[in-house]
Parts: sequence; structure tokens; C-alpha cells
Amino acid sequence: MTDCYMPEPKSHGAYDLAVVGAGSAGFSAAITAAEQGAEVALVGHGTIGGTCVNVGCVPSKTMIRAAEVLHGARAASRFPGLSGEAHIMDWGALVAAKDDLVTTLRQRKYIDLLSAYPGISYFDGAACLTTGGVAVGGRIVRAGKTIITTGAAPGQPDIPGFDDVPWLTSTTALELTDLPRSLIVIGGGYVGCELAQMFARMGTRVTIVARSRLLPEAEPEVSEALTGYLRDEGLMVHVGLAYRQVTRDERGVGLIVEIDGREETLRAEQVLAATGRTPNTRGLDLHKNGVQRADSGAISVDAMMRTSNPIIYAAGDVTGRDQFVYMAAYGGKVAALNALNGDSLVYDNSAMPWVVFNDPQVAGVGLSAATARNAGYDVKTSVLPLDQVPRALAARDARGLIKLVADAGTDRLLGGQILAPEAADSVQTLAVALKTGMTAKALGEMLFPYLTTVEGLKLAALAFDKNVATLSCCAG
Repeated sequence: MTDCYMPEPKSHGAYDLAVVGAGSAGFSAAITAAEQGAEVALVGHGTIGGTCVNVGCVPSKTMIRAAEVLHGARAASRFPGLSGEAHIMDWGALVAAKDDLVTTLRQRKYIDLLSAYPGISYFDGAACLTTGGVAVGGRIVRAGKTIITTGAAPGQPDIPGFDDVPWLTSTTALELTDLPRSLIVIGGGYVGCELAQMFARMGTRVTIVARSRLLPEAEPEVSEALTGYLRDEGLMVHVGLAYRQVTRDERGVGLIVEIDGREETLRAEQVLAATGRTPNTRGLDLHKNGVQRADSGAISVDAMMRTSNPIIYAAGDVTGRDQFVYMAAYGGKVAALNALNGDSLVYDNSAMPWVVFNDPQVAGVGLSAATARNAGYDVKTSVLPLDQVPRALAARDARGLIKLVADAGTDRLLGGQILAPEAADSVQTLAVALKTGMTAKALGEMLFPYLTTVEGLKLAALAFDKNVATLSCCAG
């Protein structure tokens, strides 16, 4: 990282705060601390910016949107009298445009910001915790407190033979110079589901496999519906299986799986592993410095983002908690304010929205019905098929549903999930409802603009007590 603004490091004493890791959590922590008037040492290693801008959200979402454009043209015939077609003319140009977007945002949102905060000194190199600060590049950067924000990297699945085959990660899959003819995606989480549909819409023959079901943390109705939509688009979806072995031959890769007691070999030109992420903690000397890790390898933190060492905090993916970029930034902010001002702030994810960028999108906030029951609530639910939402009928795309969860005793909303086009935008309304403690009745009485997807939330709330099919327009 040679093109960053790099102010002269402090020579007269210790920094108030050292932040190890220059991704979203690290920048959030450093900027928050600098705005408090602190002197901050921000330590990055390699490409500045972390996962989201470089190899995560930004590159994947622009490629997913490009795939949606292809699909949208082909799906035009759902309107009588229309037809459409779209093709990839130049895969290399598409990948180059993705790379250009990444470079631009990395420059604007990370590199250029360093010069705007004189209180932040940037150090480039592998960091190691040490008494009184951080060792980096052969020097000791002394600091009163330290925040670790080193992120996580794609993990390797524990399948016999996997070491002997070339395999793609979510990072390298988006760097391919040629579109693979066929692809096995191992893992039914959000990364696997998003990339599987993206490659399929680009023209790759895709098989997605998972030990349990797609999006195992989502409501069962959502998972089942999404599985059906992917199959409708031609993806092969195998769930509830066991992995036996990976092999390689001149035709590509073979994945031997056990389905319903019988073994089957799935074949493809390439294989992509999307089975989880491993915290980046190597070389930090955590144990030597009294920083404990969970069984998963993630750094253990409490509600104030403190590690087991009272002067060391951690935030972001390295903690294994809420692996979304906005939650990493939020955690970095909480950690910085607690480190500088006393541990008064609590990390609160109770109204954290989340999104899976499939089409239709999956978005949720709060508790699912199962987690609410496990938490001791007497639960009631409302499931609204999207064919009850006028917007979906007008768009001739009624794929999806909305499920709300509420406390049966108080009517207070506990959570909800949306499977619908642009669900990512609608879920924020539900997040606000949960944040303010709204009841299902109150949500149903709110005014919503007509012929919008978000109006489905009102209808789903009304559906707790009514048959919405008997209502007139605007739920009247």
C-alpha cells in the first residue's frame, strides 16, 4: 500500500490508540477516535480497505446486478407482448469494470480519507501485539490501548481430497478471466447462494450443495421458496447431504456426496468453496498477550467489545460476530469510544437488518420464529405470499413472501423476514418498527404508499387477524 497519505509517525510518545487492521471496522474505529481528539496509529497490511470494498460486497454486488440485467431481459416475456434477450459480449470488460469500481471506491472511501484526519498515522506491515503497543515493520508503536480489526478470510472445507484440487473462493471466483462452463458451489449460506445464482445467470451450469438447507438461519418458508426459485432458473440444488471426497481428473473436479444413503458423484469444471470464514489472527501473538479465542478461532469479546486483556478490544469479522460490513463499522465505533471514554457503550444488534442479494432478495431483522421460541416467547406468526401484494401483481413477479413474528401476549413485533424483489429496502422499515417497540396492530394501522413492495409489511401485519384477500385496494 504505497499510495496512501502517511503523516509522520509520532516521535514524542505513545499514541492514545492503536488499531490493527485497515478495513471497515479499523477505519471506523480510527476515525471515531480521531474525532474524539485522540492520536491514532492505524496499522494495515497489504491492500488497504479490507474485505468489503476489495473482495466482498462491492465486487460481488456489481457482478450480481449485471447478472440481474441479463435475467431481466430474458424475463421480459412475463409481460404479454414483450420479449427480450441479453448476452455477455465481453466477460473481460465486465470484470475490468468491476475492478475499476473497486479501485475507485477504495481510493475515495479509504486512501483519500487518511489525509482528512491529521490525528491518524498510517503504518503498513504485519502487526504483532507486544507490551505497551504493537510491533510493526521492525518498530514498536506504543499505544495506551489497542483495537484488533483484522477481519477474516474464506475458510477451506474439511473434505477429504480438497487439498489436492484447485478450488475457488468467493474472492478468486470474481477474478476469473474466463467464465467457467460448469461450477459446483459448496455451501448454502448467503455467499454460496448469491454467487451460485450470479454465475448461473451469466451462463455457467451451476450445482449448489449444502449439508442442511439453503440459508439455514432463515425461516424455513424462505429457504424452501428460494430453493424452488433457483431450481426454476436451472440450478441444480442438493441439500441435506454429506460430503465424502473431492477428486480431480482431466474433465475437472468431482465431488462425491451421500444423498439419502447412496453415493453420487457431482462433476464440474471448477469448484467454489463457500463454507465459512476463518478469523485473521495468525502472527498477532494473542495468547502471549492474554487475548482469548473461542473454539471457532474468533477473538472473544464481551458486550463492550473488550477482549480478555483489559486494554485490548476487537471488532468486526475477527470476532466472528455479525459478519456484515456495517456491523463491523458499528463495532469498531463502539470499541473506540469505550477504549477512550470508559466502557459505557453496549454493542446492540437487536435491530440489525441483514440482506442476501439473491433475486428475489432475502432480508430480515430481529428474531425468527424458532429463535423467539427458544428465547422463551409465546410466538405468533403471519406469512403473507407476495401474490397478495398489489406491487408484485403489477410487476408480474409474485415470487416471495413476508413472514412476521410477534409476541402473542403483547402483540409486540419480534422480527420478520422478507423474500421479495428489493427486500433490502423494505426491511429497514421493519427495523425501525422493532427499534421503537411497535406492535403488529400499530404497523397494520400505518399509512404506506400504494403499489410498493414495502406495503407488504402492512398487509402482513394485518394478516395476523384478517384474511387480506378480502380487503380492497390500499388494504381498505
